[in-house]
Amino acid sequence: MEWKKIYEVKRRTPEEAVKLVRSGDRVFIGSASSIAWKLAEALYARRDELENVVILHGLTPRVLPFFLPEAKGHFSTISYFAGFGGRAGIQNGQTQFTSIHLSEIRTWCHEVARPNVAFFEVSPPDENGYMSYGAFGTSFHDYVKEQAGTVLLQVNRNAPRVFGENNRIHITEADYVTEADDELWEIPDLPVDDTIRTLSGHIVELIPDGATLQLGLGGIANAVGYGLKDHNDLGIHTEMLSDSMMELMKSGVVTNQRKTYMKGRTVTAFAVGSRKLYDFIDHNEDIYFAPYYRVNDPAVIAKNDNMMSINTAMAVDLYGQVAADCLAGHQQSATGGQVDFVRGAQMAKGGKSFIALTSTLTRKDGRRMSRIMPYFPPGTAVTTARSDVQYVATEYGCVNLKALPMYERVKAIIGLAHPDYRDELTDKAKELHIL
Repeated sequence: MEWKKIYEVKRRTPEEAVKLVRSGDRVFIGSASSIAWKLAEALYARRDELENVVILHGLTPRVLPFFLPEAKGHFSTISYFAGFGGRAGIQNGQTQFTSIHLSEIRTWCHEVARPNVAFFEVSPPDENGYMSYGAFGTSFHDYVKEQAGTVLLQVNRNAPRVFGENNRIHITEADYVTEADDELWEIPDLPVDDTIRTLSGHIVELIPDGATLQLGLGGIANAVGYGLKDHNDLGIHTEMLSDSMMELMKSGVVTNQRKTYMKGRTVTAFAVGSRKLYDFIDHNEDIYFAPYYRVNDPAVIAKNDNMMSINTAMAVDLYGQVAADCLAGHQQSATGGQVDFVRGAQMAKGGKSFIALTSTLTRKDGRRMSRIMPYFPPGTAVTTARSDVQYVATEYGCVNLKALPMYERVKAIIGLAHPDYRDELTDKAKELHIL
């Protein structure tokens, strides 16, 4: 039977398709810019028929009903990356969070998540019946498929067709297919103020022409990307492709011609950004999408000479430890790929790793706090250990901590703090006997 006939035989409404889910199943619904929203919503509508169904997800940008207290007993969830929805689930006791390096996502799939049902958002089929996993799915959806005995596809005409490896699924591999043209999750570019512009400038001046870039999630990393507009012959090997990287490609700043690993190709695991970005990656053969096990492997990252990794943090303490995902008991995101790239960049010939943060934060109540802390508050998880950290940057400078003994390191970290907090930090450092 040709694939078009198979497609028609397997086509169902979302409500019909999710009838394959039974009590006790473990259901993967997707991540970030590749979530099967309509299938997920149809599944929740069956809540009175189901018990103890586990929803598996990550970087979920919307609060689905699974995350609310009324879902208890019918649904619970497990997340490897706390997005807006996942944070609500954690607060409501509906979400269990798992900390893991993205380079080890297979461990999460095979040992933690253990899905037996998979919901995949995919692009429309090509002339041979293959559908692309879209903007996010190439990163690890094949691992989920290996585990799942039941596969439901949500075909979305807005999902881009991407190239690379482990990037597609055939109609014959699905149990049912449904159609729903949801809008993809977009992240708007945050405005760049003078503080962030100054901070990013400290990093930009340390990046040479011909370097290969990884930029993390957030306004500072994006500002660094836009700040590189006058550089030449840059390359990209990054976990996440963003709008600023797209603009560098469009303008010719990124050529990938001086890369020492996969020369000529932008390498990424997923893309999250604007509609323009999703249109840009669609059918773009200059971009190679690959799973986390390849993109985030420090040994693979290190194959790129002059690899530059730029990631952000919520706080840094006087020891040089980095808190980037959980501060004072509040899980904000995840370890993600930060440590993978911190280590891989430093292993590379001529490579550098940067942790960037503004020196202060203004709370919702209007009070200002220092992001440079003598020590972290209880309930804080260390994302990146002091022995891994290399460059740290604020608007007050950028320092290579790895080149410094502890006494000099502490002084350098205090120098990155806002002047209003430096005396207090110095006193605390003396109390801790590190200064």
